[in-house]
Amino acid sequence: MKIEILKNVLEVNDNLANDIREKSDKSKTLVLNMMSSPGSGKTSILEKLLPKLLFNGIKTGIIEGDITTTRDADRIIGNEIPVVQINTEKFGGDCHLGSEVVKPALDQLHYEKLDLVIIENVGNLVCPAEFDTGADKNIVVISVTEGEDKPLKYPLMFRVCELSVINKVDLLPFLNFDMEQLTANIRQINPNMEIIKISAQTDENVDALLKWIQNNLKN
Repeated sequence: MKIEILKNVLEVNDNLANDIREKSDKSKTLVLNMMSSPGSGKTSILEKLLPKLLFNGIKTGIIEGDITTTRDADRIIGNEIPVVQINTEKFGGDCHLGSEVVKPALDQLHYEKLDLVIIENVGNLVCPAEFDTGADKNIVVISVTEGEDKPLKYPLMFRVCELSVINKVDLLPFLNFDMEQLTANIRQINPNMEIIKISAQTDENVDALLKWIQNNLKN
């Protein structure tokens, strides 16, 4: 019975996600779903990235997903970019965003008038990978402080993503960390994964992420 209920939930979610993609294709809006464990630096990356998007004339909206608080959204609002906050506490404290909560947030952003929407999903390497948000592409952020084994421990996350952003590379001189091992583990799970290494703290190589987004815009 539980398996059948879960199947029905996922089918409804997937159908709505496909509807989101159809509409974003018509409006030529790129929707990105950014996922990670808590503390990997998703919001810090956005803080560095959003001024670059504005400077390049890319009309952008942000959906912030958290169980509680508006802390991340409050940090983003200062970038003069429209933000919609989703608190999953209202929906039982879900550890992910599904298409049923993303769709109203997209409508609130009037996403058909935007070039780009970035969904900052709830910090978790398990649940968000299981639910289609309707995004065109999925991004996983992993920081060097998390260790090299995360792709092997959470393979579904790395299978469903097209891009892996490795953050906090400015800390490498202070860590016993094997970057080659991490990239090898990523490739073991997803041989086609694109990888960008950045530091949101120092702005190192954030322009590479900007370029990746520009290359994937629909207009």
